[in-house]
Amino acid sequence: MDWQRADVPVPTRAPTGTTAAYVCGDETALLVDPADTDDALDTLLSDRTIDHIALTHHHPDHAGAVAHYAGETDATVWARRGRAADFEAATGVTPDRLFAEGTTIPTDAGPVTVLDTPGHAPEHVAFATDRAVVSGDLAVAEGSVVVGAPEGDVRAYLASLRRLHARRPDVLLPGHGPRVETPRATCRRLIGHRLARERRVRDAVEDGAATLDEILDAAYEKDLDGVRDLARATVLAHLEKLAVEGAVSWDGDRAVPNPAE
Repeated sequence: MDWQRADVPVPTRAPTGTTAAYVCGDETALLVDPADTDDALDTLLSDRTIDHIALTHHHPDHAGAVAHYAGETDATVWARRGRAADFEAATGVTPDRLFAEGTTIPTDAGPVTVLDTPGHAPEHVAFATDRAVVSGDLAVAEGSVVVGAPEGDVRAYLASLRRLHARRPDVLLPGHGPRVETPRATCRRLIGHRLARERRVRDAVEDGAATLDEILDAAYEKDLDGVRDLARATVLAHLEKLAVEGAVSWDGDRAVPNPAE
């Protein structure tokens, strides 16, 4: 395996309570998603030369220790092209270099290729080697990923999953939870889950639910205690997608179905 992992305890809404940091290489290594300082991560890095640091996205539970490890290693810090200011605001570090789709970051284990995978966050990327993809919050082995407004974009998220499915990776290395041994099946499962939620949102609007909270209550059958804010943001992201596609009209306060053409 090209990548080594340390699970870092960090404040996160993910049920694991940790974020996975990944390292590729030894003498010329890339560190991805240093969420916080941690003994396990320090041990993983102790016999490596970290030349590069990058993030899958800027959420605090992935970005918290960029400044610390950049200072400790004097590594080149990378950020998504067009998102440098957001990266600096999230990490306190001005990036040294910018990447885009297809950029390769050199390591002594081989080049790591950047894949655009927006949806969970607008700047979200993944990092691919020959056999594996470090997928951040694009996919999880169990459950689902939050794609919530204002940052989440369901259309982009579904496109990212489809692109990853077409790439046929051997394994996905997610930011939370166990490694994904069945990437294509997992992508299909997550696409199906997202489309099923969209159908429930659309059905709720067609049945007369109009406000965000009315649609939320109709679209979810499970207890939302403790996660209602996330579910609300998810419903809003679905409404925005349906409005762009012309399935509903949504003015920010109320939704109504659009008549079929």
